[in-house]
Order: sequence, then structure tokens, then C-alpha cells
Amino acid sequence: MKFKNCLLIASEMERSLQFYQEIMGLKIVLDFKDYVILTGGIVLQTQKSWALMIGKVPQEICYEGNDAELIFEEEEFDQYLERLKLVQGISYVHSLLKKRWGQRVIRFYDPDGHIIEVTESLKQVCRRYLGKGFSAEEIAAKMEVPLEFVTACQQPKKKAAE
Repeated sequence: MKFKNCLLIASEMERSLQFYQEIMGLKIVLDFKDYVILTGGIVLQTQKSWALMIGKVPQEICYEGNDAELIFEEEEFDQYLERLKLVQGISYVHSLLKKRWGQRVIRFYDPDGHIIEVTESLKQVCRRYLGKGFSAEEIAAKMEVPLEFVTACQQPKKKAAE
């Protein structure tokens, strides 16, 4: 068994594609018009085609359940937040929060009311604590992660092969 994709129903495909490409930075892998596969394992399907597949009428499909979310991790979290501030019409679940282990997170809705979480990568949190002079042991305790994780974060970033 292998998990393959997460399918989201889009009431307006073009609006959803624009959101996931421009705001979330995803790219189109395959575009079948009513069914679009994006990078990261996300699939968008039109409301009409989904209803037809499951034998329902489009009006029976409910949005904004607030019972699930897509989680994205961002290495350049501060820059992402700055870009997000420039986007008009974003509806937020909540403003920027900091989890007890120091990881920052923001949640907002996509155009159809699906919850999107964008979180700072744990490596960045670890590196931030390292930059403040915390010891590896202190960071592991504060972040509730194995010491080996902290040690791995101390290694210099690998550069992409040219």
C-alpha cells in the first residue's frame, strides 16, 4: 500500500489553480482540465466531474468543513510571510502563532474553504536556536526532538549539484 495523492474539489478550477500556483508555489504535473495533478501530491478536480464520479449532484458537495488541512513546510518562512501579506483576499483561520517548541505557523483558507497550514521547517527552528547560543541538548529538550536531529541540523546546508 502506498499513499498517492490528496484530492481537493474545486468549485472554480482556474481560481484554485491560480491560488495553488501563485500562493503555494506548486506546479502543474498533468492537466486533464477537470482533473489537474500538482506537485506535492495534490490533485484538483472540478466539482461537476467529482459529483458525476460519485453519483451525486454538485449541490450535495459541502465545503468549509474545518475538519482537515493541507500542511506545507517552508524553509524561507519569513520571506513567505512577506509575500503572503501582499495577497489580497486571503481569509485566515488565525494569524501567526508559535507552537510550544518554537515552530511558527499560519493557517488560512484556499478559495473553496480548505484549510492550508504553512509552517516553518523544524530545521530552521533548530538553526534559529543554535544561532541564539543554545546547546544541542537544550534545543533537543526545548523542541522535543532527538539529539540526533539537532546534531544533523548543525551540519552546513548542502548545495544543490550544478
